[in-house]
Amino acid sequence: MAFRMQKSATEVFDLSREPKSIHTLYGDNQFSKHCLTARRLVENGVRFVEILDGATGRKWDAHGNRGGLIGNHRTNAARTDQGLTALITDLKARGMLDETLIVWATEFGRTPFEEANREVKIGRGHHHRGFTLWMAGGGLKGGLTYGGTDDLGMNAIHNAVHVHDIHATILHLLGLDHLKLTYRHNSRDVRLTDVFGNVIHDIVA
Repeated sequence: MAFRMQKSATEVFDLSREPKSIHTLYGDNQFSKHCLTARRLVENGVRFVEILDGATGRKWDAHGNRGGLIGNHRTNAARTDQGLTALITDLKARGMLDETLIVWATEFGRTPFEEANREVKIGRGHHHRGFTLWMAGGGLKGGLTYGGTDDLGMNAIHNAVHVHDIHATILHLLGLDHLKLTYRHNSRDVRLTDVFGNVIHDIVA
């Protein structure tokens, strides 16, 4: 099996096999190529694909106010937008979006205020009370915004959910009941959502 995986990988990762129209759709930056590769992997039976963006140079990290928070995020969003849009468009056109769940998230939210150190502006800190992510496909309702923060962006106050709820929902969309995914560890039963988590049925189609 390992040999067959290695043999097929050379074909799957060969983006030159795609027509010019697909390359135009996705764009030609590195992240766009990652998105196109992800589609080819899913199309060839890979069940889990992770794309990372920002490790080199810590592009999204705003602790040091790199480029200013607005400039930093606007630049990064513009750089990744075409590839992500193309991935969704391409999967839908191929009839694969309904069975492919896309999750776009990061490690934390950001504080809505600017940190300061001896009057030197240093950007935004990690913030867990107001956090945004988006998901597409995989049995979700399309075009839906769920939840919201207060006027300052400090706290989620409308349809607030916990990260365990997100995990429970993702597992549900994958056909897994998070309440039944239990294993024994340190003399107690543990599951992927610990002792928490509720499926967010309002966003499920």
